Formats: sequence, structure tokens, C-alpha cells
Amino acid sequence: MTLQTGLTLTLEKTVAPSDSAKAYGSGMVDVLATPAMIGFMEKTCMELALANLDPGFNTVGTAVDIQHSKATPIGMKISCTATLLEINGKMLRFSVVVNDEQGRAGDGFHTRAIIDVEKFMAKFK
Repeated sequence: MTLQTGLTLTLEKTVAPSDSAKAYGSGMVDVLATPAMIGFMEKTCMELALANLDPGFNTVGTAVDIQHSKATPIGMKISCTATLLEINGKMLRFSVVVNDEQGRAGDGFHTRAIIDVEKFMAKFK
């Protein structure tokens, strides 16, 4: 495992119709839905952690503290940058920032827990 504070990852995507508030049912307009933005933030944090964990380990989201500060239209590109701020045992705390082509669209913090995938899934059998 090579996790250390200060690691960062940036992912980019184009906002699709399936990312809209209307598609998510969280609003009635065709702009980036807050749940879609949070999902993109979680994915960025997960991929950052996964690239630095031993095989057989992954992470699950446990908390979000997010501000969605502006609407982003369908078709616009967005990027998410995740920075690992803190490692406390199995708990990882990240700073996340989403920008669109016109500036900051959202930011906040996300917490994930490291899991042994096999042991975690065995609980559900």
C-alpha cells in the first residue's frame, strides 16, 4: 500500500443527459444534478485510493460534505480534483473540487473506508 497524504488525481468528463437533474429526479432542469456531481467526486476519490492500495482492497464511501455552487449545462466539460488530506486507520478523508469550463461548480470533503473486498462481501452471503 502506497497511500500517503497529499496524493491527488484529476478526472474529466462531459456532462451527459443522463447526468441531469431531470434524469436523476432531483430537479426538473437539464443541468448537472447534485447527485451526479457527488458521484463523480466519489469516483475520483475511489480511483485515487484504488491506484495506491494492495490487490484485493478497495474503498467504500461513508460521508460527504459538499457544496454545489453553480449550474453546469449538458455538454459542458467538467473536471474533479481529489486530494487525500488525512489517513486515520482505515478511514481516508479527501478534499474534492469540481470545475466546469466557467469556474468552480462545487467543492467539499469526502470520507471513504478501506475494505478487504472478499471479507466485506462475505457479510452479504
